[in-house]
Amino acid sequence: MHIPDSFIPLSQAVIYWVIALPFIIMSMKWAKNELDEMKVPILAALAAGIFAIQAMNIPIGMGTSGHMVGAALVAIIFGSPWAGVLVLTLVLLVQGFAFGDGGVTTMGANILNMGVISGFVGYYTYVALRNKAGTSIAAFGGAWLGLFISAIACAIEMWIAGTFPLRAGLIAMGTYHLIIGFIGEGLITSIVITAIAKSRPDLLEDNFTARPEKHKKEAHA
Repeated sequence: MHIPDSFIPLSQAVIYWVIALPFIIMSMKWAKNELDEMKVPILAALAAGIFAIQAMNIPIGMGTSGHMVGAALVAIIFGSPWAGVLVLTLVLLVQGFAFGDGGVTTMGANILNMGVISGFVGYYTYVALRNKAGTSIAAFGGAWLGLFISAIACAIEMWIAGTFPLRAGLIAMGTYHLIIGFIGEGLITSIVITAIAKSRPDLLEDNFTARPEKHKKEAHA
């Protein structure tokens, strides 16, 4: 899902940077308000884990690949989509500058897709489903949908850029990430969140009762 530099014209890449930048800034404000000595190691461990799972790429064709993202998992654990944006931004920065995985000019688009879209869609789907479907199913559904929607957004962006046809891109990106979401992203997120719910239910309960309104206030504090 990483978009290389040559896949999007610089004029369009700048627009994605402009869109992503406010989310990055607000995620940093969230970190300033919420992270403490107990949470920083957890955040670092999740970032390292996401870096590792994203290294498992499945070639899709047309010069791109499919993989898990992890933003929804981070958002659910910390009870805020801003956590997902922050972690994915850090991961993508290291991948882009240190390992050449994904573009530098297109990093705004990658952060928008994998951090913002996947994190927000995944987290709020989890919130919407948790009371009715339970923690496990809600976590699975949130992670799966977050990954799928971010893949669709990526395909549309590359169609706008003229990289590949819309229909072919949607079919390729959508099909692969639909499957990856079921057997990878959704399953892993569900297992991890269910394990936390059983061993430390207080963590998820505190996050869930915070509600979206709190996250908005925290990000603008």
